[in-house]
Amino acid sequence: MIPPLDIRVLLRAGESQTVEFKSTFDRETIETVVAFANAQGGRLFVGVSDTGTVKGVTLGKETMNEWLGQIKSSTSPAVIPDIEAISLKRKTVVVIRVSEYPVKPVNTKGKYFKRIAASNHQLTLSEITDLYMQSLQLSWDAYPAPDYSLDALSVPKIDKFVSQVNESGRFALDATSLLALDKLRLVADNRPTWAALLLFAKEPLRHHIHIGRFKTPTMIIDDRQITDTLFEAVEQAMKFLVSNISVAFLFNGSLKRQERFAYPLPALREALLNAVVHRDYTNSSDIQIKIFDDKITMFSPGGLYGGLTIEELKTDNYQSRIRNKLIAEAFYLTKNIEKYGSGFIRIRKELESYPACKFSAETVGGGVLVTFSQVPVTGREVSGGVSGGVSGGVSGGADEILNYIRMKPGVKTNEIAAALDIPQRTLERWIKLLRDDKKVVFKGSAKTGGYYVTDGDVSER
Repeated sequence: MIPPLDIRVLLRAGESQTVEFKSTFDRETIETVVAFANAQGGRLFVGVSDTGTVKGVTLGKETMNEWLGQIKSSTSPAVIPDIEAISLKRKTVVVIRVSEYPVKPVNTKGKYFKRIAASNHQLTLSEITDLYMQSLQLSWDAYPAPDYSLDALSVPKIDKFVSQVNESGRFALDATSLLALDKLRLVADNRPTWAALLLFAKEPLRHHIHIGRFKTPTMIIDDRQITDTLFEAVEQAMKFLVSNISVAFLFNGSLKRQERFAYPLPALREALLNAVVHRDYTNSSDIQIKIFDDKITMFSPGGLYGGLTIEELKTDNYQSRIRNKLIAEAFYLTKNIEKYGSGFIRIRKELESYPACKFSAETVGGGVLVTFSQVPVTGREVSGGVSGGVSGGVSGGADEILNYIRMKPGVKTNEIAAALDIPQRTLERWIKLLRDDKKVVFKGSAKTGGYYVTDGDVSER
């Protein structure tokens, strides 16, 4: 029996992950029983209002037995909670104690609920599957893929993977491809698992990364659909990201300039790896990456796994569960990821030297959306080294181009790019800046013409 003092403390604290108040016993009471059973358990106080005010209930001789029978008959598998009546402020309150059910999920009349924060969340089909897998400590990617044989796997891709694993030093694998896969449980019943197909298939499964460069939400400058095995897809997506974000050149007095991208590349890669490794591969939606002038968004199908919340991700001690255990292990063994469940911590660490770049995450549209955004910063938010380096890099880079054109009048952009080792897109942006400032002009035809320093003559022909 709960001591009266403890009950008063619970009533003052209000509803929570493990506490619910109900004025009367009804259908929603049973839904809360199911929600508690599918989470970490909890207690319902029947006869207490939502605000924690004790209202009391009237009990007949068999009332609690009837309630217990309704809970048992309305849940599958049957849940049998502890139930007792207590006296509080001279009124009767019924306490229903629910333990976490060992094999989930539990349902009531075909509906599945889980307790999240202080409310009951009805589960989607994908969440029901995830909960079942978690309770059995299984993951979808470990199942053998029906209708596929080992011939569907690419031996060169497997050999490359084995070599990378052995070089990483995190595990030792046999040189023979199939023996290596068997050791990592990527083969089951002489068939490839879903993880093996996603990682090494000759014909990649149709799980796309749709990535694009946007001027506005409706104006697409460039886009690409990547359909490949997972290691290759990550590299292709990173190449697209790097080629479509701005870069400044920092000059620190040495002959060799340093590049500083608008976003920290390790943080972008970490977010991309999170999207690829932890997405729900039973969901037919694509990973979507959108690059705007002032932000980059990444959407990964499938909500947060294992009861993890966005608020927990903001801390440095969150406990994550892995949806795709074998895929995560493959990326870990090749040192693509450093530690299970540390991705968001690493992103925040990388952003410490980028005060003008902010990071956020949210659950939306059946998935997780992360955003890297550029925000104005002033004063003490930016150190002199960072602000001076970036602004100096941009102006310094343009001045370098201006000086080169002054030395070689009539030069073409491809010649400038080769001589100064500047990416073509970056060069074009700086040339536009110089033309807008009327410092250089293009003279001659498109085929034979070139750039000249104006020196007062701003006409172009």
